[in-house]
Amino acid sequence: MTPLPHDDAALVAAQAISLAALDDPARRPVVTSFFDEATYTVSHLVRDPGSTACAIIDSVLDFDAASGRTATRSAQALVDVVIGHDLHVAWILETHVHADHLTAAPWLRDTLGGRIAIGREITAVQRTFGEIFHEDDRFARDGSQFDTLFDDGATFAIGGLQATALHVPGHTPACMAYVIGDAVFAGDTLFMPDYGTARCDFPGGSARTLYRSIRRLMALPDATRAFMCHDYKAAGRDLYAWESTIGAQRTGNVHVHEGVGENDFVSVRERRDATLPMPRLILPSIQINMRAGDRPPPEDNGVSYLKLPLDLL
Repeated sequence: MTPLPHDDAALVAAQAISLAALDDPARRPVVTSFFDEATYTVSHLVRDPGSTACAIIDSVLDFDAASGRTATRSAQALVDVVIGHDLHVAWILETHVHADHLTAAPWLRDTLGGRIAIGREITAVQRTFGEIFHEDDRFARDGSQFDTLFDDGATFAIGGLQATALHVPGHTPACMAYVIGDAVFAGDTLFMPDYGTARCDFPGGSARTLYRSIRRLMALPDATRAFMCHDYKAAGRDLYAWESTIGAQRTGNVHVHEGVGENDFVSVRERRDATLPMPRLILPSIQINMRAGDRPPPEDNGVSYLKLPLDLL
């Protein structure tokens, strides 16, 4: 475990939550994960073992780019488990504004209840992409589309489970990791150790900032379970995977294991990012996700439209 800076109160609190859960099985969440192979996204259903309370993290709305049609097949799988086990959804959590899939958060809230939450720095993403998509004044840039905006170190509960939100920017300015009991849901900040880390070349991203965010997460106890938001099967691995530990990340992550310095990481990350194509669904995803999953206002024919900026990204 990396030593903690004494002035990082949010991280100290997150470590305490994880350590308490590692000592007491009743404080450890039950995690059921759902993999959407079309977008390589993992959604997580996080349940308090002592009650019916649960949270949903990083849901997926099916989207066919060729036709512009949406569907709820992926999200329905979550609904089926929640209803089948008579669970109560307290939170619908977003780790960040995803660029590779549309969120199903509003549909899930309408179907199951719960509060949609994201990090407070969503406002920076809304300002940046509000300009890119030339949004008018109807698009609020204050995060008000979400039910809750978490500050760094904000605490919340899922039944009897203690949880906290950690601001881990770099992939985007608004990325949050959620420490829930002995588990951390890292969003796109980390991938499996054999695959590495998230790209940082989107507007507002920073490889240097990502390095510092990852080092912060690696200060959590080694036995903390770490759940990923994506997997692409690293070379030589035949199966998709999305659960690791902080200890495995700290010692074995191919991009940022212990001993890799900040400048070396930045060089590797930026060099790799320069070779990557834009995600297939980045333009529709961001327009939807920066609105907490809502669609742009319909035009006078009652239809919502997405924009396709030319030669801009």
